[in-house]
Amino acid sequence: MVNLFTLRSKFRTTMQTLTELVELLTLERIEENIFRGQSYRTPWRRVFGGQVLGQALHAAYRTVPGDRFVHSMHGYFILAGDIEKPIVYDVDQIRDGGSFTTRRVVAIQNGRAIFNSAASFQLEQEGLDHQIKMPEVPAPEGLLSDIELLEPLKTAAPEMYKRYHHPRPIEFRPVEKFNILKPEKREPFRHVWFKTKGPLPDNKRLHQEVLAYASDYNLLGTASFPHMDKVDRGELMFASLDHAMWFHRDFRADEWLLYAIDSPSASGARGFTRGNIFNRDGILVASMVQEGLMRRRKKPS
Repeated sequence: MVNLFTLRSKFRTTMQTLTELVELLTLERIEENIFRGQSYRTPWRRVFGGQVLGQALHAAYRTVPGDRFVHSMHGYFILAGDIEKPIVYDVDQIRDGGSFTTRRVVAIQNGRAIFNSAASFQLEQEGLDHQIKMPEVPAPEGLLSDIELLEPLKTAAPEMYKRYHHPRPIEFRPVEKFNILKPEKREPFRHVWFKTKGPLPDNKRLHQEVLAYASDYNLLGTASFPHMDKVDRGELMFASLDHAMWFHRDFRADEWLLYAIDSPSASGARGFTRGNIFNRDGILVASMVQEGLMRRRKKPS
């Protein structure tokens, strides 16, 4: 029998293919309501928040009846995760009702909680239906990926290129161009097309877990746009504090989705951001809200 703990240790060094992402989100069950996951070696040397969101949702799903699907998830990032150690997910089966199921999940390292979340799951039911209109933006086919947009840095700023250039199993194509060498003050809005680099199985739960993973990209940085005339983005420290998601309608994470992001406020060393996700047909499939730490790094004394 293959030792899953040993098998998944490879994620400490790589996260480039879709297969690696799916296996990263698939946790090892070590006891009733207790699961274990690994981390990949992020360039910033801390556990990626989207990874914890996706793994926590997977852990909760492992205890939920098969006819119920997540409609909302609320989480708090408590401590920075250590990429060198596994993460244990402890699921509390709060309630199984007639239509809704509630779960609480705590992610633990070194005996301490690094993340906790609550998620609600619902039977598929019919009801009233309306949504806002998708923004009018260029289609993804005519846009460059974020990785392609970094190519000029290879010769102009090689160290910066190494810091930002890390292949991912999800492709992002920004609508608005952003000069990373000379960032300018701009309104706190961003639109990004994204999808997985390859097909996923017809598994609704997996598509939701992948979306949870991807939803942590691009959000918090949007809050810095109005301040680029006052501070260099490299001087800022970002860290997610909380993250909430609502899943409105069915979607596929392996087909193009538009992430429409805005930041209504920044104050108290925190940036507040919101995001709506639409499919190619303009259907609103999910919404997110996140607040995060956003402050100048302390200069060495």
